[in-house]
Amino acid sequence: MTATPLSPRALMSLLANGVKAMDVLETALDLGLLDALERGPVRLGQLSVRFDLRPDRLYKLLDCLESLGFVHRDERTDDINDAEYRAVPGLQDAAVAVVGPDAIERDRDKYPWRHLHGRLADTLRGRLSITEDDFAWPPKTAAQIAGFEQSMAAGLGPIIEAFRTHAPRLWPDRHRLLDVGGGDGTLATHLLTDTPGLTIDVYNLPAVQPLVDETRARSGHGPRLGFVGGDFLTEPLPTGYDAMAFVRVLHDWPAGTAHRLIEQAYHALPARGRLLICEEFRTSERLAMQFFWSYFLIGVDSCASRLREITFYTSALRRAGFHEIEVLPGPFELISARKP
Repeated sequence: MTATPLSPRALMSLLANGVKAMDVLETALDLGLLDALERGPVRLGQLSVRFDLRPDRLYKLLDCLESLGFVHRDERTDDINDAEYRAVPGLQDAAVAVVGPDAIERDRDKYPWRHLHGRLADTLRGRLSITEDDFAWPPKTAAQIAGFEQSMAAGLGPIIEAFRTHAPRLWPDRHRLLDVGGGDGTLATHLLTDTPGLTIDVYNLPAVQPLVDETRARSGHGPRLGFVGGDFLTEPLPTGYDAMAFVRVLHDWPAGTAHRLIEQAYHALPARGRLLICEEFRTSERLAMQFFWSYFLIGVDSCASRLREITFYTSALRRAGFHEIEVLPGPFELISARKP
């Protein structure tokens, strides 16, 4: 069964009741209903007995989930206990990611978005901004740096999976990788675990080094995880690496800066060196998942926050001189290109 796309009016009704929808979703997750529904199809009567819930009330909660597009219902008799439900694939994991105890949306909620709430018109006219004390881009204080890198690490799951899937072809032998803007080294630790012949240096602002040092100590990778301090906005990229990666970096900067960083990578890499780009390439689904940052960064002019289509990067790579440009599939696509 294919769900019918919601009309603007229907979608707005859901948005107007968003807090209630999240309550429904969190309750269904906590009770274990989502897991049971995803293992379905399952009848309402079975669910009510298993979870000790009143059938007439459960029916209404399942209507809420159905209105959100999360479950399908097959109701063939007038007895609500016979109504059969099944969840859309991946509902349980998605709910854990959004409303679970370590959910990425819980992490995002710690940012001061409420400064803008109800005042977007003033913000759009430039009369109101997020101050640097609340959020600076790039982060400036130790607390801002730690908080931002923690947020970035929280969303690495799909990227780790993409790299893991293609590791055999990316690192067929010993390689030195420079992870440009590589956060606190969390991604690097996963890549090092998966690929024994790999060594990685994180290139980031010098103030990030203590975070990478902590990650190295926890991971046990020792000298395989290194750190190089610098500022790619004012300095050339380091040389001496077989490959470089821009992971969730380029979309934070204007197009001209993104082009310049790709060109810098071309000049820093040796012949046959590989450049990798992985981030939320623009699709309707990823734009929706990026909603928080699109909203919050309305008040932060220093961060471009431009999700771009894959073609922007493939064109930029060709323009810089790269060839063998491939778009490798995965939860996040991974663009690979080589210097001739």
